Amino acid sequence: MMRALAIVLAIGSLAIVSPAHAAGDVAAGKAKAGSCAMCHGPAGQGTQMGPKLAGEDVGKFIQAMTDFKAGKGNSAMMKSAAASLSGDDIQNLAAYYASLK
Repeated sequence: MMRALAIVLAIGSLAIVSPAHAAGDVAAGKAKAGSCAMCHGPAGQGTQMGPKLAGEDVGKFIQAMTDFKAGKGNSAMMKSAAASLSGDDIQNLAAYYASLK
């Protein structure tokens, strides 16, 4: 009984340590990414105007976009772009950019 309890607690602690991010829709993210291409490149490869997004960690992308949406950060362009995105849009964009290499 104690071993089963220990296993359940160990698995439960992993859920706390590893934040879960809902899987976004890659196709929907690609459709939404058109406005990002001017600064970040058509395949998220980055340009002089914006950093590389291709291969970006989903969690990092979501956190950054959520912060911009909340008015944090020093990029007026990104704050403006993020303001019009829904939570689903952000997850979809995260899935799309994570899928690129």
